[in-house]
Amino acid sequence: MKKYRLDLEDMKEYLGVKLFRIIAVTSFSNVSVGDKGGYIAKEGNLSQSGNAWVSGNAEVSGDAKVFGNAEVSGDVEVYGNAWLSGNARVSGNAWVSGNAWVSGNARVSGDAWVSGDAWVSGDAWVSGDAEVYGDARVSGNARVSGNAEVSGDVDIFWISKIGSDLGTLTIFKTKDGLKLTRGCFIGNFEEFKQAVSKKDIDCPYRKEYEALYPLIELKFKPTIS
Repeated sequence: MKKYRLDLEDMKEYLGVKLFRIIAVTSFSNVSVGDKGGYIAKEGNLSQSGNAWVSGNAEVSGDAKVFGNAEVSGDVEVYGNAWLSGNARVSGNAWVSGNAWVSGNARVSGDAWVSGDAWVSGDAWVSGDAEVYGDARVSGNARVSGNAEVSGDVDIFWISKIGSDLGTLTIFKTKDGLKLTRGCFIGNFEEFKQAVSKKDIDCPYRKEYEALYPLIELKFKPTIS
C-alpha cells in the first residue's frame, strides 16, 4: 500500500533533474492524508513503507534513499547514493551526498555537509557549518559542530562515559584548528583545559579530563601546534 504519490503538476528542476512534490495518500506518524511534502525525483528516493518522510523544500534525488523512520526537512538536499535510515533526522540547509549514510538516531542540521563515504550513526550530531566527508565515521554520542572539517577517522576522536553525568567528550579538527565539545562547552584545547582547571583540585572528574591531555596531544599534535 502506498503512503504518498507524486504531484506531477508541482515540479521543479535541480541540476537538470525533474523533482516532484509528494502528497500523502494515507495517514501515518505525524503525516495526514493530503499533506504536501518535499520534492523527490522518483519513488525509489523515499520508501512507500515505514514512517520515513521528506518535508518542506527538502530535495532527494539521484539514487539516494530515505527509509525506516528517517525524516528530511527544511531546505535539505540529499542526492547521489546517500542513504538515510533508522530514526535519522536531516534538517536546516544540510547536504547529504555521495555514498554517505546517516542512520540510527543521528542528526545532521544547520549548514552541515556529509559526503563521500562518510557515516554518521548512533546518537551522533553534526551541525553548524561542519563538513564530514571521505571515510570519516561519526557515531556513538559524538558531537561535531561549528566549522568542523572531518575527512577521516584521524580527524575525530571521542570518549564516552566521562564526567559527572557520564557524557561524551568529542575532539575534532576544524578549519581553524582543534575543537572540543562536552555538554554545553565548545572551545579549543586551551579553553578546555582552563575550564577543567576551575574544578576543585581533588575532583575525580578533573583528574579524568587531565589524564586525557597527553592522548589528545599525541593524536592531534600537528593541529594543536
